[in-house]
Amino acid sequence: MNNPFKVTGIDFYQNRSAANWIVLVVSFLIGGGSIYYTSILVEKIRIREERLISLYANTLEYFANEDGNVNFDFIFEEIIVSNTSIPVIVTDEIGLPFEYKNIPEADDARTDVERRNVLLRELAIMEAEHEPILITLRNNLDEVTGYQYVYYKNSFLLTQLQYYPYVQLLVIFIFGIVAYMVFNYSRSAEQNRVWVGLAKETAHQLGTPLSSLMAWSEYLKSDSNEQNREMAAELDKDIQRLEMITSRFSNIGSIPLLTSQNIVTTIRETISYLQRRVSSRVEITVSSSPDEVINAEVNKPLFDWVIENICKNAVDAMAGAGRINIGISKDNEGKVFVDISDTGKGIPKSKTSKVFQPGYTTKKRGWGLGLTLVKRIIENYHGGKIFVKNTEMNIGTTFRIVLKS
Repeated sequence: MNNPFKVTGIDFYQNRSAANWIVLVVSFLIGGGSIYYTSILVEKIRIREERLISLYANTLEYFANEDGNVNFDFIFEEIIVSNTSIPVIVTDEIGLPFEYKNIPEADDARTDVERRNVLLRELAIMEAEHEPILITLRNNLDEVTGYQYVYYKNSFLLTQLQYYPYVQLLVIFIFGIVAYMVFNYSRSAEQNRVWVGLAKETAHQLGTPLSSLMAWSEYLKSDSNEQNREMAAELDKDIQRLEMITSRFSNIGSIPLLTSQNIVTTIRETISYLQRRVSSRVEITVSSSPDEVINAEVNKPLFDWVIENICKNAVDAMAGAGRINIGISKDNEGKVFVDISDTGKGIPKSKTSKVFQPGYTTKKRGWGLGLTLVKRIIENYHGGKIFVKNTEMNIGTTFRIVLKS
């Protein structure tokens, strides 16, 4: 049977990690492009502001050195007064501020001392951002009589623009996380509905032939032929098995009843049934002694299903010849460990995280749902864990199941 999760040669489940990387790379490219483009705009605005401040300083210098009666109202209005965004402080040659512009904290100061402290604090910030512009004062003989300095920092708009792409990326990241969680929850809910629907329908479909088999069994029992009665006895065993399988499927989707079971006895009973139905070249052993008691909270029909699935996968991995050993232990914290080891071909290290995904299979014919179902039963219904504890190519694999006692 072909894997239904593969469409036109593309395995969506197996390539999900690659798709995630593609989305991540594209996101980084978009974010990087946004930062790069914004940085270009910031640089252009920064150069423009530097030119404006240079013009501002040159104008101040010109006014300071001009002693004529020329009317400079137009120039003053267009250059000095029009600066409404770039914070500026003008100081004397020893660094004491005597003029400022576009510093709201200084405007709001209630005393001269408070205003002075605000300006000195702003001066330190401005000095760290930009080199001050020198204004040279001269007399009528063109002799230098003193100096002034124009300090400035980036406008609020430029500062906002510098941090905008990072804020944008943060918002996109948060939105992406929320969208991923919503999508993941929606997909998980949809998968659960598919699992439940499939299981319920399978249980329903098994009901009709099972009823028919029970009727034939009763008919054979009533026959006087001894051989027919022996056939009926064997048929009853398979009917009981089918009833248990039907019960398993019925439990999928509903909250299973967990009871304290002796795991050693439960596993031995499952292996006893399974051993007669696999290759005689496969040896299955349980390391714990038959009289050992290790209890855990399980749903017996579903847990039996888990053991069967893992063991059948192990038989396939060993090509019908090899050994399966099941070790059962309990730690001081009350956790029960079930280790199922085989002598099969092993699992590549790069694939150990994918063996429980729907559609993953190494067989040419198969759906790749066995271990997915195992993981769902152990983690969703029993609140436990299952993982690949160890694997080596051409040596074997060990699966570990962790249960609550």
